Amino acid sequence: MNERIRPRVILATCCLSLFLVAMDITIVNLALPAIRRDLHASLAGLQWTIDGYTIVIASFLVLAGSTADRLGRRRVFQIGLALFSAGSLLCSIAPTIELLVMFRIVQALGGAMLNPVAMSIIVNVFIDPRERAQAIGVWGAVVGLSMAVGPVLGGFLVETLGWPAIFWINVPIAMLAIVLTRRFVPESRAERPRRIDLGGQAMIVIGLATLTFSLIEGRSAGWSSPPIVGGFVLAACSFTALVIYERRRLDPLIDPRFFRSLPFSMATLLAVITFTMFNGGLFLGSLYLQETRGLSAQDAGLCLLPIAAALLVFSPISGRLVGGGRARLAIVSAGLALSAGALLLVALDLATPLSRIIAAFGLFGMGFGLINAPITTAAVSGMPRAQAGVASAVASTSRQVGTTLGVALSGTMVGAAAASPAFATATHAYWWLIAIGGVAIAIVGIIATGDRARQSVAAVRSLLDA
Repeated sequence: MNERIRPRVILATCCLSLFLVAMDITIVNLALPAIRRDLHASLAGLQWTIDGYTIVIASFLVLAGSTADRLGRRRVFQIGLALFSAGSLLCSIAPTIELLVMFRIVQALGGAMLNPVAMSIIVNVFIDPRERAQAIGVWGAVVGLSMAVGPVLGGFLVETLGWPAIFWINVPIAMLAIVLTRRFVPESRAERPRRIDLGGQAMIVIGLATLTFSLIEGRSAGWSSPPIVGGFVLAACSFTALVIYERRRLDPLIDPRFFRSLPFSMATLLAVITFTMFNGGLFLGSLYLQETRGLSAQDAGLCLLPIAAALLVFSPISGRLVGGGRARLAIVSAGLALSAGALLLVALDLATPLSRIIAAFGLFGMGFGLINAPITTAAVSGMPRAQAGVASAVASTSRQVGTTLGVALSGTMVGAAAASPAFATATHAYWWLIAIGGVAIAIVGIIATGDRARQSVAAVRSLLDA
């Protein structure tokens, strides 16, 4: 193959894996009412269907990246694709909500092996800084595109073939990616692989799992009940111990020195806030459209189409803004768009015109499309090539943490109203939370793009190089 075309094929292959993992989070949202009916699931069961997947991905992304550095990136990438495909097939035949959550975990173990490894492959294939920046821009755009396509495609599949079809669709895409990987992606390893950090890995799993458990089960079990209080305490202790432990390791799972880079720290914070707001809103919006307004899955997917349209328009605009040194404009505009969309829904009820809801979703898509490229670029900017994969993995982890928190928080805030006519009113608090979060995104964006931020990047790069 022409040597100029080969890198593009490799980039497309890596983007296929990203498309799978990101789309799977949103495509399931449109199937939740159908899953509830067929498997007799509770609201908590639906939350675990999303969060069981995202917790595992968030927990094992960094470990997967370091394992690939040691064993070979192409090998681990192919294993991840095969495991993701197998998990998808198992999900499609799950007879109970408990087994569906279990099979989602299998699927997520494969998904965790894809994104950080794919980013490492991209960074090592695209040596020229300008070409690498363009490749990362494409990567960031695919994040937004995949999360936009999910609801629309999910609605169509649920309506025509049933909810198992949302998992069938993953299999041919994964198989294509495996074939392309075997044919075109070169094997690569780190010159000095990082040692496995089992202690840090355990603390991340315990912290995320107990925090999510407490948020999801707190309303039904009682916020002051021993299991819930104990869960919050254990989560806090796990994350505190993780920081102390990682600072003392030679090869930490997450290098604390990364966070001395202000753009990296702000990118992590932006990812958590943005994905919390977006995915919590998507979770509530999908349930509202189908269970409160009585729309079919396909019609609900069409109502979410403005998200996809806005992402298609604004993701490349964001990439050009970031490439032209105007990341601040992209981030501030994203925050304001998210706030404006949320303000259209703070009085949501049964009589709210669909035109207003569609406009709100369009603004959400605009904000989400503008934010992805700055997050990815800020996370890896100034990092040595050998560290770019780990830095990207931390950014991806932050996205999954935000998704997990968004679904847990939104479900908890509506509580028992999820299955009642009062559901629309119960969502008001979460729309206000998104409006506030959008303002916070704009403020963080200003901090992340100032002179002090640029100085911190240079300082951290020198530190890591040394």
